[in-house]
Amino acid sequence: MRRELTTFEKRLCNALQNGLPVCRRPYAEVAKQLGVDEQKVLEGTRRLAKRGVIRRIGAVINWRAIGKASTLVTACVPERKMKKVVEAVNELEGVSHNYLRKHRYNLWWTLRANSQREITAVLKKLSKQFSVEFYSLPAQRIFKLDVRFNAQSGGRRLLGVSGTGPLPKACRGRQAEMDEADRRILAGLQEGLEVVERPYNFLCKDDLSISEVLTRLATMLEKGVIYRIGAVVNHHKLGFVANAMFVCKVGGARVIETGQKLAELNIVSHCYQRKTFAGWPFNIFAMMHGRSQADIRRVVDRFVREEKIRSFEVLATVEKLRK
Repeated sequence: MRRELTTFEKRLCNALQNGLPVCRRPYAEVAKQLGVDEQKVLEGTRRLAKRGVIRRIGAVINWRAIGKASTLVTACVPERKMKKVVEAVNELEGVSHNYLRKHRYNLWWTLRANSQREITAVLKKLSKQFSVEFYSLPAQRIFKLDVRFNAQSGGRRLLGVSGTGPLPKACRGRQAEMDEADRRILAGLQEGLEVVERPYNFLCKDDLSISEVLTRLATMLEKGVIYRIGAVVNHHKLGFVANAMFVCKVGGARVIETGQKLAELNIVSHCYQRKTFAGWPFNIFAMMHGRSQADIRRVVDRFVREEKIRSFEVLATVEKLRK
């Protein structure tokens, strides 16, 4: 029988998602926020990790800011080819998410590479290999990013996170200035942080002091190279068992207004304006999470009615193929 989270565990889960402070003893700072001692926060965090509620504690990195290109990819894959296509996609370096969705365009995955040219080459190779057309839908504008699930809501709403609006310069191909020490720190963060009193100390290598590590981390956060450092959770264990991708077609003059309103919905985690292709006119995308597909559909119906959106689709998630 699954044990429910305590009130403290829910508060702790939210605090850790909102960000681990960049300081020598960040869990002590979280403890101050929650009105408890450091040891209780450390023990609670370890308990949440052991139960699988917290998947990892680490950095959410803005890959574009360090010169990487990324895109959302879709394809209409026949059932007879699906197994082999999924295997090939999941073996690619730079694939972080892969979902089967209920739609003619049934396979949706994210791809990160060194350039858009490299992405084009990867998709061209896959298309030739399987005789399936793969389409790239890169982001043109971000309205909301960085998912955080409200552990106190019973699967009803996400934690509020504002979007960035138009893509920052670093997202449009201008790489943030970084030296070898910065890159080593980023590489270390990808391994995740241990739940210990001084979790950043392991980054002190090659004559880097803890003071310099913390200064560099703060600078990378300020520049937007790192969105945040915090907990990544298993949202199913928090009651968010359903998710779907909402897409709609919006005319040029209304794109920003519609995207911003969609991003404000408390079940939306990610919201973008994306490139379209022939046969796919939808330029606004939003990822939605809730207790059920029916709950998500009620929010969608209200939104499209209020915003007078005539052309839209809701692509329910059938299966998570990689995450």
